[in-house]
Amino acid sequence: MTPTLSPRIQATAAPAIPTVRGWAARYAGAAGPLIDLTQAVPGYPPHPDLLARLAMLAGDRATSGYGPIDGDLPLREALAEDMAGFYGADIAAADIAITAGCNLAFGMTMAVLGGPVVLPVPWYFNHRMALEMAGIPAIPLPCRAEDGFIPTAAGIEAALTAGGRVLVLVTPNNPTGAVYPATLIAEAAALCRKHGAWLVLDETYRDFLPADACPPHALFRDPAWREGLVHLYSFSKAYCVPGHRVGAIACGPVFREALLKVLDTQQICAPRAAQAALAWAVPALREWRAGNRAVMAERGEAFRQVAVRLAGWRLDALGAYFAYLRLPEDGPSAMPAAEALATGRGLLGLPGPFFGPGQERHLRLAFANVELPAISAIADRVSNDVFARA
Repeated sequence: MTPTLSPRIQATAAPAIPTVRGWAARYAGAAGPLIDLTQAVPGYPPHPDLLARLAMLAGDRATSGYGPIDGDLPLREALAEDMAGFYGADIAAADIAITAGCNLAFGMTMAVLGGPVVLPVPWYFNHRMALEMAGIPAIPLPCRAEDGFIPTAAGIEAALTAGGRVLVLVTPNNPTGAVYPATLIAEAAALCRKHGAWLVLDETYRDFLPADACPPHALFRDPAWREGLVHLYSFSKAYCVPGHRVGAIACGPVFREALLKVLDTQQICAPRAAQAALAWAVPALREWRAGNRAVMAERGEAFRQVAVRLAGWRLDALGAYFAYLRLPEDGPSAMPAAEALATGRGLLGLPGPFFGPGQERHLRLAFANVELPAISAIADRVSNDVFARA
């Protein structure tokens, strides 16, 4: 008898980014070098002093051993202080757990909370994949381009009434870049309290919010925030260290007690050398981070100017790292269009169907990955004649 694999894993879609990069193997180079806008990676290097510390600490015997399952205290203290200043709220090291990346933070959070989980659509594909692998039901919450891909309070209440026990919000959003208004975030928290549901707020890209949008919400100013809010954060983008896999969860004591079981089982501890280096970087590199926010804003504006030149295309949303483009109505749908752009023009973006139902006319481009000259070249790569072969 032939052994079988997990039905849940078998039913989960193939990873989006390797799929699209596989198409690029058929690109002959006629339009110039590949422009890869698939994965959200910082398009500039880490600070040189951070790199030096990472190198030094990687060779330190002290960082080669196991650490506390909820993270090394210096980094927890540094992040708590940074968050307290950013949100104007009381946040302590006891509220923070360090994780081996934010994707794992999400997966472990879902292991603690269970479901059903309300996911706004379009969703971050790894969130949906994590739920599917764990056998946790998802309730799609459709968001419209006409609303800026921001969920409505009425839609949230309907999903919670339908049985949602957890609401996941990602702002600035992946894939659309949409920034959720503080009023909507407050309404979502109130609705979760009303229905006895948890709010999981993923702010991986909060360091790239416009200055006038900070703080983005007042949830942490509520003395009762620890009773129903779980907050996710990633060091990958702000500090340009995605390969070192460090994320964080902010939560209250009830959630934390259960989380410790999952932390011990699924990660044991987050990478130690990176934790030590980041404990220095969080306070020391504030001005550098602010400068990078300006770099990303410049790239976003450059992409906005490029989008104007794309005949028949519509820029439905843009923010943080991402642009969410609607394809021309007389052209192919997103999957064949993205494949044609990859194989014919060397432009790699992620087609909308990876981000949930109803996204067949959209393409996500992570403009943060590349510098201004490559952004300017996008308009020449997207001329619609490439779709004649799609």
